[in-house]
Amino acid sequence: MENTKNVKPALWGKKILALAKANPIVVLLAIVSIFVGFFVDNFFSWGNLGNLISNTAIRFIIALGVSGCLITKGTDLSAGRQVGLAACLAGVLVQRGDYTGRLWKAVPEMNMWLVFLIVIAVGIVIGLINGLIIAKLKVPPFIATLGTQTIIYGICLVFTDAQPIGGFQKIYIQLITGRIGSATNKGFYLPYLLFVAIFFGVIFWFIYNKTCHGKYMYAIGGNEVAAEVSGVNTSRTIIRIYATAGFMYAVAGYLLAAKSGGSSASMGMGYELEAIAGCTIGGVSTTGGIGTVSGILVGVLVFELLKIVLQFLGVNPYYNYVVQGVVIVVAVALDIRKYIAEK
Repeated sequence: MENTKNVKPALWGKKILALAKANPIVVLLAIVSIFVGFFVDNFFSWGNLGNLISNTAIRFIIALGVSGCLITKGTDLSAGRQVGLAACLAGVLVQRGDYTGRLWKAVPEMNMWLVFLIVIAVGIVIGLINGLIIAKLKVPPFIATLGTQTIIYGICLVFTDAQPIGGFQKIYIQLITGRIGSATNKGFYLPYLLFVAIFFGVIFWFIYNKTCHGKYMYAIGGNEVAAEVSGVNTSRTIIRIYATAGFMYAVAGYLLAAKSGGSSASMGMGYELEAIAGCTIGGVSTTGGIGTVSGILVGVLVFELLKIVLQFLGVNPYYNYVVQGVVIVVAVALDIRKYIAEK
């Protein structure tokens, strides 16, 4: 009996140690966060928790879109600009009819749900274009999405005239930025965005683990030629992945505009790098064929926690980009080393 009791803690110890070795960045940032929490006022507060949840929710939705591209050895550098375009389009269409600064005065005040459908449709079309360029024209994902990134940004600048967009309908902001619990940041509350993120997380978990599309996606990431030989329609699967990504960016942009209370053409800049970093930190391999929804959530959460830690430490905001860049490089380097070791 004594030997059995001693074996279980030993096994748990080995599992924890293996987990720490596999996710050193996650462990390091978790330790730093705990340290900051004990020595910096208001870090452990409901307001900070709610802010972390809201930021993580939107980034998680973007990362879910990017994850399918990464799992199939691709990428999507247009993700941030697609989010920005969706935010601007939603912002223009949900402006109040009596707002003097309306961008499109000829367009009547529109229902927020109709606007949502329009934004989603545009996002899917852009995703389909990315998928077709990659799957049919055989343009490398890096080049294809780099090109569409620039095109989308240009389109956004043209139709917004590079002007900030505000004057949103109150119901649009109130519904998306609503919460369950305390009306102030001093008491416990849960933002509605949390439940939106959970909903999409569950959907993607089901797709990745219980559908043929998920199996095909991992097969393509593991070996695209072998997947095609075994009967997988790789072109159709890749197109579907990028169309789904476009859908997710549109959702994120629609939510982001309401959360921010305004939008502009610069919104979403660099979000694709944050999403890729979150995915990589969470175990989505840049070499393809590996990645889980739970890992993506952890990676995005840790990356958002890093930004909040830097803010509470009073680090110059300009240095945030330096630190985030280092984390991205280290995460990818560790992933490559892991791949080489396994090979």
